[in-house]
Amino acid sequence: MSPRKAAILRDGGGDRSLREHLIATAERMISEQGTVGLTVRGIARAAGVADGVLYNHLADKEELLAHALRAHVRTIERGLGELPEPGAGTVEANLRAHIAYGLALHQAILPALAGLIAQPKVLARFTELAEGGTDWRDRLIGYLRAERDLGRVASDAQVDAAAAMIVGVCHETVLSMLFHGAAAPALPPVPPPAIDDLVKAVLHGIGR
Repeated sequence: MSPRKAAILRDGGGDRSLREHLIATAERMISEQGTVGLTVRGIARAAGVADGVLYNHLADKEELLAHALRAHVRTIERGLGELPEPGAGTVEANLRAHIAYGLALHQAILPALAGLIAQPKVLARFTELAEGGTDWRDRLIGYLRAERDLGRVASDAQVDAAAAMIVGVCHETVLSMLFHGAAAPALPPVPPPAIDDLVKAVLHGIGR
């Protein structure tokens, strides 16, 4: 490690490696300005290192952004609080909490996703970094399966399909704003009656 790099980490990086420092810097920039116009040079300067240092610790810009975006999502999720545990409260209330969580999560990551539509390699690597069972969608499916095992929903309930319906609504609600050119702060909150209607459709269906 060069003296300059060592100084950067001594001045505030703690035990963090230079690779972790670069990812943390990129994550901070994503949270502050999104991903539009984010460059290796800009990240390197914000990190206080030479432009080419990145390639000594990461394969390329796509890998850096994928890790930074994954870290950004984890930071957002920590700020959203805990999701309800199976068996606690009511299924209806718990589904409302999951839906509100999903909507807030998607709205918060919209600025980052907006700048990556034209960078499919970053999105592909971001997906590859997912740890099984930790994403909100996986946790929603796990919650519904646990409630089914507890007998609080029907024993033959198609919980994967129910989860897909909820995730689809969250995607449609938030990502449709992207195609209209709206920024995340402009996204209007989903009214509670709309969430209630979704919960009813999931739990009771639409058949006669």
